Amino acid sequence: MNWRKFTLIACAGSLCITLSTLAINVSSNKFAKPELSVTQLSIKQLEKQGQAITVKVISQDVLGSGILLKRQGYFYTVLTNAHVLRSQNPPYRIQTNDNRIWVADVPKTIRFGQNDLALLQFRSTGIIYSVASFGSSPAVGDEVFAGGFPSQEEGTGKKGFTFTTGKISLRLHKALEGGYQFGYTNDIEKGMSGGPLLNRRGEVVGVNGMHAYPLWDAPSVFADGSEADAALHKKITHLSWAVPIETVIKFIGD
Repeated sequence: MNWRKFTLIACAGSLCITLSTLAINVSSNKFAKPELSVTQLSIKQLEKQGQAITVKVISQDVLGSGILLKRQGYFYTVLTNAHVLRSQNPPYRIQTNDNRIWVADVPKTIRFGQNDLALLQFRSTGIIYSVASFGSSPAVGDEVFAGGFPSQEEGTGKKGFTFTTGKISLRLHKALEGGYQFGYTNDIEKGMSGGPLLNRRGEVVGVNGMHAYPLWDAPSVFADGSEADAALHKKITHLSWAVPIETVIKFIGD
């Protein structure tokens, strides 16, 4: 045997094995997901973010709040509560955070079943607005931040965007009527329905819709028609409530 040829072949084989191993390692590193640091915003940053994506929903009067959900060109989709739109008849208008008012239509293509959710759409004249980003479902104890426009009542002195802080206090294993599933300690006032519930990263995790201590102590009814027992009902009435953003995504997609 030609030993020089044998040695050359052996070295070449060893080099191939080394290169193959290196390629595998490089390939593995390429597709490995790096650990990303979670960016938490300050309260001031969160309030600014909340105000940028929150709008007023108007008919003859201001009906409630809404969330700038997505943009396609200059067309915007606004998310709000169905009960906000039911409170007055169309035509509806949207007031953005720059105080401009836009004529809005109710799209016919998307329905949310029995969930207390509704959409509006408007077209801006070349103005670009911030839209919401979605967050994952919060856990009990997580900080949450609620935004919206409380109704201006004579003598209250309240006006403009309101931003409240609190925590998730109760998560129901099945939704209440209207799709409400997150109970939290933030104060929610009339007019803030349809506004965003944000996490510490400024992502929307829910849609505000029910405030604590309702005027009428009606039973707490789940979406399947069953009623909460007395102890759970008491907890429910002491909290504000939101429809999870996951419920919205199920109907409209990401």
